[in-house]
Amino acid sequence: MREYLYETHMHTAEASACATGSGAEMVRAYKALGYSGVIVTDHFFNGNTAIPGYLPWKERVELFCRGYENALEEGKKCGFHVFFGWESTYDGTDFLTYGLGKDFLLKHPDMLEWPLEKYLRVVRGHGGFVVHAHPFREAYYIPEIRLYPQEVDAVEVFNASHRNPRFNERAREYAEKHGLLMLSGSDAHHTDSIYRGGMAFDREIRTIQEFIETVKSKKGYRLLPGIFG
Repeated sequence: MREYLYETHMHTAEASACATGSGAEMVRAYKALGYSGVIVTDHFFNGNTAIPGYLPWKERVELFCRGYENALEEGKKCGFHVFFGWESTYDGTDFLTYGLGKDFLLKHPDMLEWPLEKYLRVVRGHGGFVVHAHPFREAYYIPEIRLYPQEVDAVEVFNASHRNPRFNERAREYAEKHGLLMLSGSDAHHTDSIYRGGMAFDREIRTIQEFIETVKSKKGYRLLPGIFG
């Protein structure tokens, strides 16, 4: 039976300061690896963003969305699905947000002032789907591990860029303990460093809402463990 591979965690050079692959280049790289689609999750303004902070909010949002839009344009040329998301950061704790668009960002120019609990509440109240990314990663920029099992929808239990398997093992144990949905993602930033994470579905997924609803159903997909899994 054919499987359709989708990346859930990917960055572009247009919006993420730590990425080198443009939106279009990343799409071509994933297409060459046999994927059917990606969710672009660039670092938002409270993370490792490439967008200058001195610009007006509207201009910042427009620039932020450019990586996704370039990826979308390339995807339309080659029959590849591209969905929008972002990665929001609070003192080293990261959350992938799916299901909301540019209009949500434009309507909330004060969102960088929100405490984390408000961000999670407002996003989910507007129909967004929140994934706690790599919750047990240890790095110099993460001062402490903070968990929010009642305020998120899912946990990234496989971050395919992790070479220490314990980070992912702890994430899965945490998700199982709290009955949270589980996702896998590559956390890719470069065309030559795609770690084969993501989700394999038994059918083609055409919209981000279809992606979310399928994940919620817990049927018709499996997690990709990546090349280090």
